[in-house]
Amino acid sequence: MTVPRSFQAFAVVFAATFAVAYFVCVYKNYALFTYHPAIYEWGLGVQKPKDGPAMYWFGWMATSGIVAAIVAAVAAWLPEPVTRRLWSGLSWAVPVAVMVVFCYLLRGYFTR
Repeated sequence: MTVPRSFQAFAVVFAATFAVAYFVCVYKNYALFTYHPAIYEWGLGVQKPKDGPAMYWFGWMATSGIVAAIVAAVAAWLPEPVTRRLWSGLSWAVPVAVMVVFCYLLRGYFTR
């Protein structure tokens, strides 16, 4: 089975975009939905905690996945000469850079 050339562009752009979109979603709290584990309730969008903590992680992942899928689909439709220039190392370099930024933002938790 042969994988189309557009899949490589889709995969590289998806990985890089997902990491950046996840950072933006966490930093700005753009959650598609909120889960309240104490009362087993899901809510649309960002909601305040109800009778216990609210979990936004699921919503951040969903929002990031949708954004990354849209951007990667657009990249997959680009002509091959454009996508040939796309460095496959972006699929690991961008997520590693985002992890370093998260470590910097959460440095207060590491230095207590």
